[in-house]
Amino acid sequence: MKRSIGMKSSYALTNNSVDDEITQISAGNFALGYESKSGLFVVQNFGRSDTNLNQEVKNWIGKYKRFKFFYASSPKSAFIKECKNYHAFDKNKIDNKTHPEKPENTDYTCPYCK
Repeated sequence: MKRSIGMKSSYALTNNSVDDEITQISAGNFALGYESKSGLFVVQNFGRSDTNLNQEVKNWIGKYKRFKFFYASSPKSAFIKECKNYHAFDKNKIDNKTHPEKPENTDYTCPYCK
């Protein structure tokens, strides 16, 4: 089954591209991967930032080719979206192997864990 990360266009994962696209200092979510020969974005990893999405995405330069992103309204909403992605994707096909950790100093719980 085809999975969607819920983010629009993908961009080259370079310092300049991250700065050009992620212009707000904000919590948010990102997906990392590559573009297939048919032009589809293939997710290899995903994550979040609770404070500065631009800075967090730059930590992955050189490890992945492309990125997608989504601004979040709060660290809690970024955590919930990351949890949703974690539960939706096949762990054998992505690099994320452990459940997302809640933001520091919070009591948030994953709404998708049973």
